[in-house]
Amino acid sequence: MSSLFNSFYQQIASNRLSQWLNTLPAQLSHWQQNELHGEFKHWQKSLDALPSVSTQETVNIDLENGVIIGQSGDFNQGEYKRLENLLKKFKPWRKGPYHIHGLHVDTEWRSDFKWDRLAEHISDLSGRYVLDIGCGSGYHLWRMRGAGAEFVVGVDPTQLFLMQFNAVQHFINDNHVNLLPLGVEQLPELKAFDTVFSMGVLYHRRSPIDFLYQLKAQLIKGGELVLETLIVDGDENTVLVPGERYAKMRNVWFLPSEKAMCAWLERCGFSNVRVVNTDVTALDEQRKTPWIDTESLQDFLDPNDQSKTIEGYPAPKRAIFIANA
Repeated sequence: MSSLFNSFYQQIASNRLSQWLNTLPAQLSHWQQNELHGEFKHWQKSLDALPSVSTQETVNIDLENGVIIGQSGDFNQGEYKRLENLLKKFKPWRKGPYHIHGLHVDTEWRSDFKWDRLAEHISDLSGRYVLDIGCGSGYHLWRMRGAGAEFVVGVDPTQLFLMQFNAVQHFINDNHVNLLPLGVEQLPELKAFDTVFSMGVLYHRRSPIDFLYQLKAQLIKGGELVLETLIVDGDENTVLVPGERYAKMRNVWFLPSEKAMCAWLERCGFSNVRVVNTDVTALDEQRKTPWIDTESLQDFLDPNDQSKTIEGYPAPKRAIFIANA
């Protein structure tokens, strides 16, 4: 089976990520031979069946104001229906939204809200090499590219997210934006990215301090970390370690206060640490749509008191931290 990632290898061979070729091809070859999801072949068939706009037409792509590809009328009714049916085979669509030739993929999360909260606070991405760790389907990768990033890499081990990304990539076809099915622990110390994003990941890690060191290991000296995570109210010693579930999620380990999170970052050697935004997750930002078949935020909160999760913990509140390596 030829590698799904040959194009990526060719690109990094001639850019500042070339050292990654020492480890990456063997990792991804092993993944391809031994770790493919049982549905992978079916997903690949759906991908291969996606309609294309005729090459004679110029498709307008807007990654600055959203992920907006083409417009209504690019496809006839039959192709449009086929597009919708095929993309629904990749449910649940968590992060988005996407607008693909008039089809609105109305994802569970309005990830554009998060982007709008952080965009004015981060360093200009023009010409930068950017890494997004735990990138999901890659919505923010496209927004990073739209903000001028030169080369964008996302890593996320969930194979369905890779397929969702590839479905969008089918229509955009930009080889400066890539998603690799890896976890952060599989990354070598690249020290090659100008900006590293990690949004909605830290609380899923059993060792948040190790995780922060892993993020730092990807940044050039002075590079910028943009970290978004769940927090709780409290002083520098306040950290919530929930029981078996938090908001019905099993894999939530540590929810620090803002001050505790800042202290962790400083302890790991980051400088210029600051909180640029805090926000209680609203019901219009995470909600059930026809593009997911599962519960969403409303089901995770106490029906009688939406300031609490169903388990009685403080409801999800998020903060964005920026720091330098």
